Amino acid sequence: MISNYHTHTNYCDGKASPREMVEYAVAHGMRYLGFSGHAPLPYENTFSIKDDNYVPYCNTIRELQHEYANQIEIRLGLEIDYVPGLLEDFTPLIEQGGLDYTIGSVHLIPNPNSIEELRTHPQEAAQHLWMIDGPHYEVYDDGLQRHFGGDIRRAVKAFFHQTNTMIESQRPTIVGHFDKVVMHNRDRYFHYDEPWFRNLMYETVELIHETGCICEINTRGLYKGRHNDYYPGRTTIRHMNELGIPVIVSTDAHAPDDLIKSECCEEFLRSIGYKEIVTRLP
Repeated sequence: MISNYHTHTNYCDGKASPREMVEYAVAHGMRYLGFSGHAPLPYENTFSIKDDNYVPYCNTIRELQHEYANQIEIRLGLEIDYVPGLLEDFTPLIEQGGLDYTIGSVHLIPNPNSIEELRTHPQEAAQHLWMIDGPHYEVYDDGLQRHFGGDIRRAVKAFFHQTNTMIESQRPTIVGHFDKVVMHNRDRYFHYDEPWFRNLMYETVELIHETGCICEINTRGLYKGRHNDYYPGRTTIRHMNELGIPVIVSTDAHAPDDLIKSECCEEFLRSIGYKEIVTRLP
């Protein structure tokens, strides 16, 4: 690994300070490091940067950028959750922080009937959102039942509709783990190769191609033992290669030693015909 642009710190749900992440990256010969803390959200949670810490986060990364300029190229970014009714416009955060790039992701899916409630009572958002991430599959199962009546196809369609709307309206620099809805599925509700799911995936792939976004190949599910493939999966990556979609390998690091856990991704990309991997953002 010579680069990683999906990096979390203790400003959000990471386990180490920005400086510790930089020092590890330098010690392991990395040339490019991008920080992408979880964007602030207007309700109490345990994973995103607090509102009051957003400016200090940005200032800290800029200070490290100057301090380590002769050793590693650092970029200031943010992983922004696109949530209808709650966070639909990335521009204010980009402008306030003077960001170099964004990762657009979807972790939180509201029942479509709850969107107006989110707009009027954002502080109560946790009651209205299906959380597809995190360490516990029971949270996934509970949210699926409460918000979508256990209808997995309806829930997954909502996930992809939300992802597609984000790509079209916000044009993030990088599209993050756009099939992560499969992580806690564990082949219990559906299989990755089912035609209805594959069709939804490929619609998103076509949209990424049309908008010119970079697609993240995220290795975190593999090295954490929560998934048996990359995000997105290998069959989808092959389709992306046919379209010539640019890719960037990401470890979605939450601790220093996560930075180099690429899990043979570069070798796989080479084996299916990818000639280039994005390693340096402008």
